[in-house]
Amino acid sequence: MPASRNSLSALIRVAAVSVPVLALAGGAMLMRRNQPVGNHHVPEPLRPVSLPEYLGRWYEVARYDQFFETGCEAVSADYSLRPDGRIDVVNNCRTINGRTRVARGTAKIVPGSRGAKLKVSFYGPFYVGNYWVLDHGEDYDWAIVGDPTGRYLWILSRQQVLQEMERRSLIKRASALGYDTSRLVITRQP
Repeated sequence: MPASRNSLSALIRVAAVSVPVLALAGGAMLMRRNQPVGNHHVPEPLRPVSLPEYLGRWYEVARYDQFFETGCEAVSADYSLRPDGRIDVVNNCRTINGRTRVARGTAKIVPGSRGAKLKVSFYGPFYVGNYWVLDHGEDYDWAIVGDPTGRYLWILSRQQVLQEMERRSLIKRASALGYDTSRLVITRQP
C-alpha cells in the first residue's frame, strides 16, 4: 500500500506542476495565433547584424499592437551582453494610467543567421519567440524587427523622438519589406 500511495503522491505533484505550465504555453500559442498576419511573405534579414553595435537602448517608433503592449507608450528596450554570451533584454513602457511595466528576458543568436536572428524568451524556457532584425541603419541608428510569422513588427530608433519625415521614411521601408503598415500603432514618446 505505501508504494501506491507514494506513486499517487508523485503523480499529483507532477500534475500540479505540469498543468499550469502547459496552460501557460498553450495560452501563449493561442494568443499568438489570434494575432492577424501583417506580412504573409516575411523576407530574410537584409544584412548581418553586429552584436556590439546592436546592444544598448532602443526606442519604439511604431509597432503592431500585441496583448503584452496594449496601452503602452514611452516604450524602450535595453540589450546587454551577459558573461555566458546570451543577451539580457529589458523592455520598459509606461501605461496610459502612468504606471511603469518592465519585462525581462534573455536572447541568444541563432547560429548561421549572421547575427540577424535571435531566440528570445520572457517566460522562461516554455515560450521562445523569434526576433528577426530585418533591416537596420548602417550606423545602427534605426532597426526594423519582425518574426517569420508576419504577426509582429517593431520599428526602433536610437532617438527617443523622430522627426515626422524620418518616421515616415522608416514606415516606408517596412512597407517595402511587405508589411501592412496601416496596422502600425505609432508609439508616443515623452
